[in-house]
This record gives sequence, C-alpha cells and structure tokens, in this order.
Amino acid sequence: MTVFVCSLFLPKTIQFNLPGTPPGRSDLARRRAKTIPPVPKAAAAPPADVQPSLFSPRPDLTPPHTPVDDRESPDPWANEDGFRIQFPHELGSPSDQAATSWGARANQPRSRANSPPPAEIFEHSRTLQKARELGRRGVVQPRPLLRSDSADRVFSSAPWTVVDADQGNGGLRNAAEAAAREGKLKEYTWVGTLGMPTDALEGTQQKQDIEDTLAMQHDMLTVFCSDKDFDGHYSHFCKQILWPVFHYQIPDNPKSKAYEDHSWKYYVNVNQRFADKIVDNWKRNDVIWIHDYHLLLVAGMVRRKLPDAKIGFFLHVPFPSSEVFRCLAVRKELLEGMLGANLLGFQIQEYTRHFLQTCSRLLTVEATPEGLELEDRFVDVVNMAIGIDPVSLSKHRGGEDVMRWLCILQERYKGKKLIVARDKLDHVLGVRQKLLAYELFLNKNPQWRENTVLIQVALSSSEKTDLDATVSDIVTRVNSAWANLAYQPVVYLKQDIDYAQYLALLTIADALMITSQREGMNLTSHEYIFCQDGRIHPHQKHGSLILSEFTGTSSLFNKNELSVNPWDYRQCADAIKQALEMGDEEKTRRWEKLYESVARHTGSHWFSELLSHLDRAYVEQHKRDQTSVPRLSMQDVSAKYEKSSRRLFMLDYEGTLVSWGPVNQIIPVSPQRTLDVLNDLLLDERNIVYVMSGRRPEELDRVFRRVPNLGLIAEGGCFIRDCGSEKWVEMSDNAQIEDWKTSVKPIMTYFLERTPGTEIEERHCSLLFHYDGAEDYETASRQASDCASHVNDACEAQRVHAIAVDGSIVVESMDYTKSTAAQKVFDKLKARLGSESETKSPVDFLMIVGDGREDEKVFKWANKLQHCGTVESVVTVSLGNRNTEAAATSTQGVSGVLNCLQRLASLT
Repeated sequence: MTVFVCSLFLPKTIQFNLPGTPPGRSDLARRRAKTIPPVPKAAAAPPADVQPSLFSPRPDLTPPHTPVDDRESPDPWANEDGFRIQFPHELGSPSDQAATSWGARANQPRSRANSPPPAEIFEHSRTLQKARELGRRGVVQPRPLLRSDSADRVFSSAPWTVVDADQGNGGLRNAAEAAAREGKLKEYTWVGTLGMPTDALEGTQQKQDIEDTLAMQHDMLTVFCSDKDFDGHYSHFCKQILWPVFHYQIPDNPKSKAYEDHSWKYYVNVNQRFADKIVDNWKRNDVIWIHDYHLLLVAGMVRRKLPDAKIGFFLHVPFPSSEVFRCLAVRKELLEGMLGANLLGFQIQEYTRHFLQTCSRLLTVEATPEGLELEDRFVDVVNMAIGIDPVSLSKHRGGEDVMRWLCILQERYKGKKLIVARDKLDHVLGVRQKLLAYELFLNKNPQWRENTVLIQVALSSSEKTDLDATVSDIVTRVNSAWANLAYQPVVYLKQDIDYAQYLALLTIADALMITSQREGMNLTSHEYIFCQDGRIHPHQKHGSLILSEFTGTSSLFNKNELSVNPWDYRQCADAIKQALEMGDEEKTRRWEKLYESVARHTGSHWFSELLSHLDRAYVEQHKRDQTSVPRLSMQDVSAKYEKSSRRLFMLDYEGTLVSWGPVNQIIPVSPQRTLDVLNDLLLDERNIVYVMSGRRPEELDRVFRRVPNLGLIAEGGCFIRDCGSEKWVEMSDNAQIEDWKTSVKPIMTYFLERTPGTEIEERHCSLLFHYDGAEDYETASRQASDCASHVNDACEAQRVHAIAVDGSIVVESMDYTKSTAAQKVFDKLKARLGSESETKSPVDFLMIVGDGREDEKVFKWANKLQHCGTVESVVTVSLGNRNTEAAATSTQGVSGVLNCLQRLASLT
C-alpha cells in the first residue's frame, strides 16, 4: 500500500548547473554556506552575497531608512505567500511558511506565461475586433516580444542535480518525515510540481530523465503543466481569489480580482493534471491524500475515474463562514470537488463547522456532527490541528551558529526586554496593527521606554502594496519619537533572517507577539513555546505569548496565552504591558500548559491520526455503500425468525409499507394489502409490531384503526402509542417546542413571502417548508437552502435542525428521533416483560425496515444492539439506493417488503 501525498510543490526540485554557477549549489545554498560575520563596530556596506543580519546596527538595514523591495514582478514559482522558503524546519500553514523574497533563479528556466492571462469574457472579443479593424486599415500589429527559445535551449542539455525545494508546505513535509521516522508511515510517494517553469523542457529528453530520477530515487511523481496554466492557476486564481476569500477578505472591494473569470479554467487544468497523474499510478488499496486550497477539485476528479479509491483531503488555511464563501462564483464546483474525498480534514472545529454549514446551505445536503450525508454516500469531516516536529527542532537548536547568536543577542540587548515578531507583510497578518499597538504601549507607559525593543521581521510580499509604505511610516514615526544614540524601540527588517538567528531570537525573547487578523494555524507560536524550555539558555525565564484570537492555534491553548483582538489597539498595548510585568510564577504556570499542548499536537501525531481516521472512515463508508450491502436473503431471515421466541418489528410507513407522494398531500387511505399483512403478522402472539411515520398522531389513528394491537410512532419519534393502547404519549417537551417554533416561524415566513408557490405546514413537534410546488423550482430550492441555513445558525442552541426531505425543509428537534423512540419502546418492553437481568433482552429477533435518511439512525441503533450481544438476531433492511447503515437491501420496493412480511407471517 502506497500513500500518495499530493501537494502543489514537491519537496525536491531541479537545479541546472549552468556556466558560472558552482555545481549543485543554488543561490540560497551559497548564502547559507557563508560564515555569519560578527557584529561590526561601525556601520559599513555589507558584502553583496552575505546573508542580511537583523542584529547588526547597520543603517542600511534598520530604520529610519527602511529597505525596500526592488523586484519588478511577482514570482509565480514562489511559495504560498509569494516567498521562497529558507528555513529547513518549515512551518505548517501557507501563512506560516518561512521564506526569503527573491525572483526566478538564474539556474532555472524562466516562465513563458503571459501575466495576467487574457480574460475570456469581453476582453478576448474586444482584442480580436480591434485586430481586425486595424487590419482593414492596413495597420500591421507588431508581435509581442517573447523570450527567445534559444535563451532556454541551454536547459535542454545542461547538467542538473536534484536539490531540496525552496518552496512548498514545509509543515506537511516535516510531519511526513517525522511519521516515517517513528514507523507510523511505511511507504509514501509525493505528487506535485517542480516549482519552476517547465515549458523550456517540453519535448526534450531532460524532462523524461528528471521525471524518472525523481520517481525512482526519491519516490516523487512529477506533475508537469504549462507555464501559462500554472501562472493562471497560482498567481491569479489561488492568490487573487481563493486566498483573500478564505481569509475573510470579501471580494466586493475595488481591488478584488474575483470578478475576472479568466483564471478559473487554468485552475481546473492544473487540478486535472494532478488527477490524471494520480489515476495513472494508482493501484488498489493505495491511499490518496490531497492537501490545501490549490487542489480543491482533485478529489472529485479522481473519484469520477476511481469510484473505489480511498481519498483524504486536508485544508491548511481557514475555511470561512458560508456568508463569505458564497461570494465565490464557482462555490458549488469547489465544494463538490472537495466532497469527492472520503475524509475531509480541517485545522480546528470552527473551520469544520463553517464547512458543514456552507455545504448544508449551498448544496442542500444533511450535515451531521460526523460529516455530510450525500445522496449516494457519506463523507466524514473532522478537525485536527497540525503541529511541529520537536525532534527536528531540537537538533537544529543545538547548532553552533545558534549558540553564537545567543551570545551576540545577550550582549547586543543587555538590559532590554525583547518583543519578537516575524510575519509576512500582508494585511491579513496584522503587522500594521501590531506596530500601532506597540506605539500606543510606549505612549502610555513611559517607564518602558529605552527598556523595550520590538524586533519585527517582515517578510516582503511579491507585489508592492500600500501596506509597505504604511508600515514604514509607523516604524519611522516610533523611532523618530523615542530613539537615541543608544536605543532604538523598533528594529525592523523587511526581509528574512537565517535559521540560526531565528532560533536564537525565539530562545531569548521575553515575548512573542502575533496579531494575525485571520490565520489557519500559527506554528511560530509552537516553536516559540518549545524554544522557551530553558535547555539551550540556562538562565532563561519563560517568556509570554501574545496571540491573536483569530489564529487557529488560539483554540488549542485554552487562554494560557495572552489572547488579543488585533483590531483593539488598547487591548494589545495592555497585553504587552502584562507580558513584560508578569511574575515568574505565572509565566512558568502558563508556559507549562502551553508546552503540554504543543507536545501533544505534533506533526507526526497529526499525520498518523488523520491516516488512521481515513482508514476507519473508508471501511465504514464501504460497508454502507449500496453496492456493497448484500441483498436481503429470505432464507436467512426465515431461519432466524423460526428460531426466535420473541420478535419485534419496527417498520417505516411512507415509502416502505405504502408508496408515497409529497408529504404535504392529504394522507390517502392505506392500501388494504398493507393492513392485511400487518394483521396476519400480529396473529402470532410472539410478534410485536410498530409502524414509524413522520405524520401526526391523528392521521395514523385514522389509517390504522382496523389493525388492533399495532404500536405506532408519529412525527419522527415525538409521539408513541404502545401496542394495544389507545393513548398517545408525547416524548417531547411542549414548552421547549413552542419556544423554538416561536424562533423558527418568522424565518420561514420571511422566505415564504419571497418565494411564490411555497407553503408552511405546522405539526405538533415540527415545522415544514414545502417548495415542491413553487412557481420557480430552482429559485425556491436556493431559498429553501438559505432558510435551512438560517434556522441551523440561529436555533442551534435550541437543539433543533433543518434538513431537506423530498422538496421540503423539515425543522425538528435533535433530541427526539425515530431512534430515540425505538430505544424507548425497547426499554418499555424490557420493563413490561420483566427481564430477569439488566443485560437480558426482551426480544431475540429484531427487524427494522425503512427507506429514508431518518431511518438510518434506527438501523445504526439496531446494529449496535447486535454488536454488543443484546439481541441475538437483528435484521436491518433499506429500500433506498443511497449508502446505508442497514445490513441488507431490497430492490423490490414496497411490494418486496410486503412479500417478505407475508412469508414470515405464514411461517407461524
């Protein structure tokens, strides 16, 4: 069994050894190889090839003269945030990933993509029309200047080597390596792109050799896509549409690119390339695990080709609320692509809830705490936060460079309190808010001036933004106000530092400050907690963590961090003061709790647990698949029936005992054959029969008045009438029902008034919104989905939920279902028959027959009775063509059920 780990970028890439480039050494590798110079005594221009140092007091690197990013164009081959990763440890989510900002490398081909690609709507036709008009006028349009093929020809024959990639999801790589190191992951293969333009290699032997080498020597399957497709997919659709929306930047602002349609087709093309590569290499029992928002369509594409494949998907970034996600023009396509997986994973419970609500609202599917009930199958949905690899981090912390930088930092900032921050310069990550809060802190607390330093590493984005200038202005203002010859309140560098400096900084810091406005996780905080254990720095006192409440990590730490709202500058300023003035005992207590959480949520644990959950989900779903569930064997049922001495039948009514139409029609007189079969079955005193229905008690009384000794369950479990009784017993709480009905009715009325042809039906314990007779069914269906979503959001605390059933939305209590009624009947029988012990069952034969989603809970309840040995013989039968919990299916519908029951009755 092979696990295919699918991520946009492979952990390895190709470096071409061109003239002038030392063999096997990238630009980044050469910079890493340089010896980090000691802090100079006087400012001097740094050598061009030396890694910048945040801690050297050089005026060219620190304010008030803030360095700028001089690159002319974005690098589409950088990592998720527009950077190339530098740190070997790496971080979990795209927004966490460490990187250094630089353009395309000289030892790799340049992209041949036109950026941006032409829009399909309007623009393309305008361009053609203009060209034709100019042609008629005799004007010859010049051809665009393209990079000559001869410039890339050298790559078709140049020597090359496989090197570690500078981009990609390092947290995922670390987790896989840790799981493999600990024996939790045996055989796995990466699937991804090389992270570099590949058009220059098209049609050459080099391309085949590279693909073969990565496959044979590194267990990596290379996905080749055109530069044009990749640029449109990544630089445009992922970064300009998906990334902002997933981080709550609603695409209605003037700078949004969400209304440009041209990049969607490129996103589809790249996802299809991944799907094709997986399908071509998949063998039965292999596991496919797809990662992140770049590949949302792959699971659905693979599922269409491989219906039996075991597929998991994990989203590393936040999943927004349905109000935000629904702004996407291709929202349904994205959701349906994700639902091709057997298991969907998210970082925290909040993102899981948002996803379930979004699917319920936009796709009108039933969402349960465990996942989504689709028409043909079930999809498990879980949350499990990724973590760091403590083993790898410990190894790097003990390096000589880290120890040297610790000594430099101690000397450089002796007597100062250090607040450390390292973020991408992105609106989402709150660098501006952090600096404003720090400025407010200094204004309010003069006693901390000249004693506190904020060290802000700001990883420059790939495009110039207004944020660059804003942040630089704040830094300059703060330093101008409070700096002197011996003190600078903000040390700011708009480019990355090397890994040894980073670890030294985390080790010696008095506080780490993270003010993200929205972030999937933040593993920098995990590494900070780990580096504060005192093993490397013996005189270290545990520092404080100031963490935005809008990061995924915040939900794991149980308020042992100093949680802040990044939009509340006063709260953030007060948190800085609290962090610096906190007593040692409280710091230690908080740190111990934080460390416990970090140690529990490791990358290896995350990787192995999700794979184990995928295995369990796949097995359960496969059992429930309609094609896997065996047909009902009449011979087997008859044998169990004859052997038993006490039998209980629980039979659904609508669609099982009688053919059924829309639930809002007046109930018809039940067919005589159904009544005859039930009477025949009840002639045997050993048989106890209950009929379950969603109808009101009075309706069932009218239908079954000629079947004495029949037990009835009405309104989906809210009312029970025992065998031989004329009295209905209400299971639900009247006051509670009236309370939630008061909340739900106005919501339903709102949608009723806006959707002609719909109607509301009120039952004792439920409310129904019927839209099957609407004038415009498609519009009504969307309105009904919105209605269900509003009910589920607004009334969740009242323990009710809205689900779609046959052209209607049914709102009912979550506490009273057919399964709770079945358990109540079972308990009453047990008490009435006077069982000798608590474990002995009142029946030795139990048969459940149903055809709808609401019957699945009863199947599950009955199967559990058999698994735990409570009932000797259990027969569960489903008539539907969806996946089911039942142990058998019947394809003959109502007629087949009645025939089965008639044969059993005749055995008496």
